[in-house]
Amino acid sequence: MRHTKIAVAAVAALAALTLAACGSSTETASSPTPAASSPSSPAASSPAASGTIVDVAAANPDFTTLVAAVKAAGLVETLSGPGPFTVFAPTNEAFAALPPGLLDKLLLPENKDVLTKILTYHVLASKVMAADVADGKVATVQGGTITLDTMNGVKVDDAKVITADVAASNGVIHVIDKVLVPADVDVSKL
Repeated sequence: MRHTKIAVAAVAALAALTLAACGSSTETASSPTPAASSPSSPAASSPAASGTIVDVAAANPDFTTLVAAVKAAGLVETLSGPGPFTVFAPTNEAFAALPPGLLDKLLLPENKDVLTKILTYHVLASKVMAADVADGKVATVQGGTITLDTMNGVKVDDAKVITADVAASNGVIHVIDKVLVPADVDVSKL
């Protein structure tokens, strides 16, 4: 319960910081280029789903690993909250591409804090649709920043958005092809 209250407080604080940063930005942004959804992309073949980000992810077979990780980190309640959130959601294939054994280690109770840092690094405390994405750094719920790049499709750090704008009642999901790890997390020590 204490961890959930801290996570909710962090989301609220980051939402305020994100909104303040959006209003005072002096960076020049290029025209956003939405990521294209293709029929073979995860979530592209289903109609707009209803429910929270967790509900939408749980209903999609491409996110079983992500949903298991969210449960292991104790983030279900937070990501089912009012939001709004933007989640850059790695597919099962993205998790499978992690070094052998790493996912199993991350899902262990003793590594819950590390898993939480990694998962919240994929979350923004605001709703950002693909058409609104602009190049630059953006604060994550984890506290670090990710870099968005709209050249040749949308990239988040070095992950590619393969499906954009998957609607949820409390935000939006953009499907990515890689698990992002914040710079302050050393997974080799797990």
